[in-house]
Amino acid sequence: MTLSLISGTAGTALFVLTFLLDDATRPGYDPIRHPVSALALGPRGWLQMTNFIISGLLIGASAPGIYQATQSAWLAVLVAVFGLALVASGVFPMDPMRGYPPGTPEGTPSTTSMRHTLHDWAGMLVFTSLPAAAIVAALSIDDVAWVAYSGATATVFVVLFVRFGSAWEADSPRTGLVQRLTIVPGWTWLGLLCWHLMP
Repeated sequence: MTLSLISGTAGTALFVLTFLLDDATRPGYDPIRHPVSALALGPRGWLQMTNFIISGLLIGASAPGIYQATQSAWLAVLVAVFGLALVASGVFPMDPMRGYPPGTPEGTPSTTSMRHTLHDWAGMLVFTSLPAAAIVAALSIDDVAWVAYSGATATVFVVLFVRFGSAWEADSPRTGLVQRLTIVPGWTWLGLLCWHLMP
């Protein structure tokens, strides 16, 4: 169980640290505007694709440990779905658009590839399974502090995800920032939960 939970903490930390370091050093990439998924494009795109896949596998591997620690099948399943959806996000990267990679036309293409559609579906699972897991955790864990933390995480995550969706549709210059403000607290919550559940 301990190794399973360690993998969850490692997977969440790896994902966040990798994309933060990569987007700070990627030529032509604007982390305030561009989403994290755009890092999977261009000459260094393999790095974020690998980050999606390895982090997703590590997070998915935490599901058995979460189940053993909480006896909540729903929580374990939602975390497994979250991890697998991250893997799918790496396997099916988004299409180039909105000026990235450099040389790509501005704006959103009138048509997108099936690969991009699959990426969108995977992203929807990522951003719905995590707050759902936080809600289930709030109902499953017998610890007042973690009930409050999990409930607050779910609320903030949903509010910011809705804001991100609006920013994406409007091609806001702060789309990437809003997404990062959604991702970092959500992934941090899951990593800390795995750490908290270790025996």
